[in-house]
Amino acid sequence: VMLYVIGLGLGDEKDITVRGLEAVKRCESVYLEYYTSVLGVGKERLEQFYGREVVLADRQFVEEQVGTMLADARQKDVAFLVVGDPFG
Repeated sequence: VMLYVIGLGLGDEKDITVRGLEAVKRCESVYLEYYTSVLGVGKERLEQFYGREVVLADRQFVEEQVGTMLADARQKDVAFLVVGDPFG
């Protein structure tokens, strides 16, 4: 059981690292931080490439409902996708 914070790069769905993609494919829930940055492609392209449903984490989610994602991560593998470098 793990919460993965995964950087997506700045371009499109293919900018994810190989290790990041492997983690996303293992996760039961995938969230995309959609508050501070917007990726140049739509959620549908991410879902098609990653083979997972992607939940958009907008401002309200990030500020008020993040506990939902954290509770999920206590029970199953969860990915939190971030545009660019998540630690930069």
